[in-house]
Amino acid sequence: MHSVELRTLSPAELSRTARVHIAGHRGLVGSALVRHFTEQGFGDLLLRSSDVTDLRERDAVRRLYAAERPRVVVLAAARVGGIAANAARPVDFLSDNLRIQLNVLDAAHEFGVERLLFLGSSCIYPKHAPQPIPESALLTGPLEPTNDAYAIAKISGILHIQALRRQYGLPYISAMPTNLYGPGDNLDPRTSHVVPAMLQRTHEAHSRRASRITHWGSGTPRREFLHVDDLARACLFLLENYDGDAPVNVGTGSDLELRELAALIARTVGYQGSVEWDASRPDGTPQKLLDTGLINGLGWKPEIALPDGLAETYAWLRSQSRP
Repeated sequence: MHSVELRTLSPAELSRTARVHIAGHRGLVGSALVRHFTEQGFGDLLLRSSDVTDLRERDAVRRLYAAERPRVVVLAAARVGGIAANAARPVDFLSDNLRIQLNVLDAAHEFGVERLLFLGSSCIYPKHAPQPIPESALLTGPLEPTNDAYAIAKISGILHIQALRRQYGLPYISAMPTNLYGPGDNLDPRTSHVVPAMLQRTHEAHSRRASRITHWGSGTPRREFLHVDDLARACLFLLENYDGDAPVNVGTGSDLELRELAALIARTVGYQGSVEWDASRPDGTPQKLLDTGLINGLGWKPEIALPDGLAETYAWLRSQSRP
């Protein structure tokens, strides 16, 4: 494989005329990235849906990059899902994500991409990592078994980024967002994450005037939630302000029990019935709060408070013509 000569960029304001490939632009994160980059004046976004370019297919990715020559890439494409989906289909989560990452990162190097941001997940950290979790906790202990296949794929992506920096001197970086939510989220109860699952379940109970709803687990795990528009702002900020080996945590710096989240969602929806918990269902990691000292020290902080973000997300959910 022959690599073209690279014109690498130091962290600085990106040219708004640069061609930017947002990989995974139809997903929760990708759609937020499209909104933010467009608002910030980027006029040449390279967007290809999976039915046009399947990022799991190596030749398809090489053809895309050979023809379009993006200068900047945000790799947000991934197979994602909640605890049930991860536990039921670990092979899919491992295989699909590894192939996407390998194909995009190899093509980026081969065809001269100047700046690239790889998006991982907070599940890369050990199940019993210190709280809040610093970036240095990576690879220091066993993973949470319910999503270890997905986590291993994302860890491979981080190491691939570090290897490209070490071997070729490329200013590619990676970021690890905490639990995300917002408009455009997956509402499928079989595969959704905790916020959309709880919102949908509570909305349906409210619509039926049900006297009770039951959520998965004990309700005691603590989680941190970041609005996806805040993540999109963080992505552009990091591309313009960070160039380092370490993955960068992106979160709010605060968490709450899932019981508290359920109560907040009930208030958002207007549901007044009882909220119960099915403790036979898995809880996952007992706590997952990211140490955001690195990105905060660079000058970035989130802007959307959880109650405001949930209200916006619920308004979007209601607009989807769900019962």
